[in-house]
Amino acid sequence: MRRNMIETMMGAVVVLVAVSFLGFAYSSANIRTTGGYEISANFNKVSGLSVGTDVRMSGIKIGTVVSQTLDKETFLARVTMNIDSDVKLPGDTVASIASEGLLGGTYLELVPGGMPDTLEPGGEIEYTQDPVDIVQLLGKFIFSAKTAADGAKTN
Repeated sequence: MRRNMIETMMGAVVVLVAVSFLGFAYSSANIRTTGGYEISANFNKVSGLSVGTDVRMSGIKIGTVVSQTLDKETFLARVTMNIDSDVKLPGDTVASIASEGLLGGTYLELVPGGMPDTLEPGGEIEYTQDPVDIVQLLGKFIFSAKTAADGAKTN
């Protein structure tokens, strides 16, 4: 009987620690959308981007991606993001999908332009840049190196 009570107490402690850890992880991850405004941008492809991905400007998180949909008329990927209300984006802002490193995750990078007019809530970023496909670049490099080596052998 005493052994069952100890096992029950240990189980309760483990559950309490797990709930505390999940609460801490949720609060420190900052994945909640803030009271900002939504804007959107169209891309040819959005490889590696997902809902909850950071939106950054100069390396600082200023928002999150809230949805991705396919425009059935243009066949472009439409990305909607929530931007902090204290950040006002110029009308000629550029959105690009960037990588944190060779094996790192992706994020949406916003580069402000110089236009005095700002994007309104519900507005659209006109200028976008698709992600760089590392696998495709490596394939081209390997193929071109093989072609160059084969050409050198024939000379």
